[in-house]
Amino acid sequence: MPAVTLPRAHGPDAPAESLLTMLAVVAICVLAAGYGRGVHELWYRRGAGAVLPAWRVGAFGAGVLVVLAADHGPVHTLAESSFAGHMAQHMLLLLVAGPLLAAGAVGLPLSLAAPRSLRRLLARCRASPPVRRLRRPTAYAPLAGAAQMVMLWFWHLPGPYVAAVDRPAVHAAEHLCLLGTAWLFWAPVLGAARRRPPAPVTVLLLVGTMLPASALGAVLTFAPEPVYPPRVLGPDPLTDQQLAGLLMWAPMDAVVLVVALAVFLRWLLRMDRSDVPQAVARPAVAEAGSEGMA
Repeated sequence: MPAVTLPRAHGPDAPAESLLTMLAVVAICVLAAGYGRGVHELWYRRGAGAVLPAWRVGAFGAGVLVVLAADHGPVHTLAESSFAGHMAQHMLLLLVAGPLLAAGAVGLPLSLAAPRSLRRLLARCRASPPVRRLRRPTAYAPLAGAAQMVMLWFWHLPGPYVAAVDRPAVHAAEHLCLLGTAWLFWAPVLGAARRRPPAPVTVLLLVGTMLPASALGAVLTFAPEPVYPPRVLGPDPLTDQQLAGLLMWAPMDAVVLVVALAVFLRWLLRMDRSDVPQAVARPAVAEAGSEGMA
């Protein structure tokens, strides 16, 4: 007899989940509409592709589609029946939707789409000394990385995870926290160049964030018995938990290591390019000096 004997509270027929799903779709549509309006306004003033390249707009659109795909359709159905499916849902939000939304650089488009009074209020907030200090990449990036790790560990503790399984509102809060912190975490890595921390800081941030996630994945993978109640796991609870741990461990490490390597190599190439003009200039100066002496 399968171990999953109790129905999930956030099943497809639950009225509360239907209401939350509708609200989530409306919120996503409002966000996408505001972003689109801001991009239209920006490109109308500066020309198509100016300031905000088309690839960033495409990344934002793809991120919205991934969010919708993670919370609906086959992925959502799989998450209803197993912890591994739920973990796949989380990895889509953390490693696909979050980076794509961050690459969309939503700050300027949403500011342009906001009413003038709200825009002035946001400008005053950004100009205040505490916010200015917080917006510095070297201050903001570590806080964003810490927030993501705290949310990742918190929502995969047995108590919060079971609460998310049993209550639609908690389940929605779980996904909102994971997506929001992933968005914030990837913003200094993939956002506008002026908002990125130095490359060494970015590499340390990526690796430092990966290690706690890997530790959590290892705990779930190598635990000798299920950490969670059997009713929230699949038909084979231990196997389901181990597969979920691998789904967290392997993709997280692979994505973070690839991005960290790309950032590091780009930094080395930039250093090489900056050294070339100096190396060319030195012989020229030496030759001019020798001609002057002659």
